[in-house]
Amino acid sequence: MTLHLDWLAQHMQHSDTYAEWIHRQFHYEYAHQPLTEWQAEFAQGQSNGNWPCLIALNDGHLLGGAALAREDLAHRPDLGPWLACVFVSPEARGQGLAERLIDGVCQQAKSHGLAHLYLHTQNKQDYYAKRGWRVVERFHAWDNDQWLMVRDL
Repeated sequence: MTLHLDWLAQHMQHSDTYAEWIHRQFHYEYAHQPLTEWQAEFAQGQSNGNWPCLIALNDGHLLGGAALAREDLAHRPDLGPWLACVFVSPEARGQGLAERLIDGVCQQAKSHGLAHLYLHTQNKQDYYAKRGWRVVERFHAWDNDQWLMVRDL
């Protein structure tokens, strides 16, 4: 396996696929946004700074990614930037890939002078807590409890 992390902006042929994975995985967040509309927004976000995404590739095959989003929680526009769109394809799970992607996004944020990143999760708070994220608050959205978390960089 030749694993390679790089920014999606350099591999835009994978943008629609990754956006589709995110749309499907977090379907409750995209219930009112058609897939094609999200794919266009996500693709544009690779150049306008709204959704820069670090992806993992194995010999050109897309395995997963994580984004450094400008905004990711409508009811908290005061917070940001965000770790968002974290996803690893089922065949690549269990190898620490998500952690490498998350660390890569955190390093990118830190290199741009950012002091911290936020995220929200519905059910992975323990995973993130073990990796240095702390709970800011719990809230209810998309018919479920959510966790708002922060990590100092």
